[in-house]
Amino acid sequence: MKPNIAVIAGGDSSEYIVSIKSGANIFEAIDTEKYTPWLVVMKGDKWCVMQNDECIADINKADFSFDFDGKHIAIDFAYITIHGTPGENGILQGYFEMIGMPYSCCDVASASLTFNKYFCNNYLRNMGVKMAPSARLLKGDEVDVDGLVKELGLPVFVKPNAGGSSFGVTKVKETEELKEAVLKAWEESDEVMIESFIDGLEFTCGLVKLKSKEMVFPVTEVLPKNEFFDFEAKYVASKVEEITPARISEELTLKCQQLSSRIYDLCNCSGIVRVDYILKDGEFYFLEVNTTPGMTATSFIPQQIEAMGMTLTDVLSLIINDQLGRK
Repeated sequence: MKPNIAVIAGGDSSEYIVSIKSGANIFEAIDTEKYTPWLVVMKGDKWCVMQNDECIADINKADFSFDFDGKHIAIDFAYITIHGTPGENGILQGYFEMIGMPYSCCDVASASLTFNKYFCNNYLRNMGVKMAPSARLLKGDEVDVDGLVKELGLPVFVKPNAGGSSFGVTKVKETEELKEAVLKAWEESDEVMIESFIDGLEFTCGLVKLKSKEMVFPVTEVLPKNEFFDFEAKYVASKVEEITPARISEELTLKCQQLSSRIYDLCNCSGIVRVDYILKDGEFYFLEVNTTPGMTATSFIPQQIEAMGMTLTDVLSLIINDQLGRK
């Protein structure tokens, strides 16, 4: 009997729609000769098995099973493709740990660490990873504009400390714009990170490490046509140029891949992860770790997998088999 694979999308953040698109792409890529995929969409306490855009069954939260067409379906493996809470911050992972369900991505501790940008930055900075100076503000804190500018300079990036897809992110060039940018970021997260601007080019590198195999994907060069790589640039093809493999030397490519591999290990990651950087004067400055990266048809990871001569179906099968102990 083929294992039942749940592809889980949705969630409770602004990235819901992006997650739905990622989930649809993952669902289509599952090898149906080896597995039986089921698309599960979560929104609050509504966990629904979807078929042709309709809910065909509710998930039993006691064991993540469901009943359909007169049969009881037990899930063997969960592929989490929720961007934001509860799939990227460790909450869903904790649930699966409790019920003994194998899943695709980082564990509770790793997900919690990497989801909090400020905590992750300070941890990796202590490990010698280069990055821009930053400060954190909690919702309701006084916004000392002059003090922040004196500490971090201008321009700065103001971003939600827990969030993705560039929701709530602002590039601030003038002192008088800073407070408004902080208030905007607080709409997405109770914590805000303010980060010095590094003038360089953006690159990103995906990878996955399995029990029997490690794959560090080709590096992608990101050339946004907007002010920075914002939500529009990420999801509107005409607003960005993405070049895979990146137009950098073999030496710099290897440097980026090795740094990505080191960060993966330092954060105790698992599953497919993507690490983003700014390259300036031959040095890669860390931006963030994405532990449930976008997996839409135009996202970086599918591009990188294709560039290395594999298919998303191939890589998903390797991940599922690795977790299920199959060959």
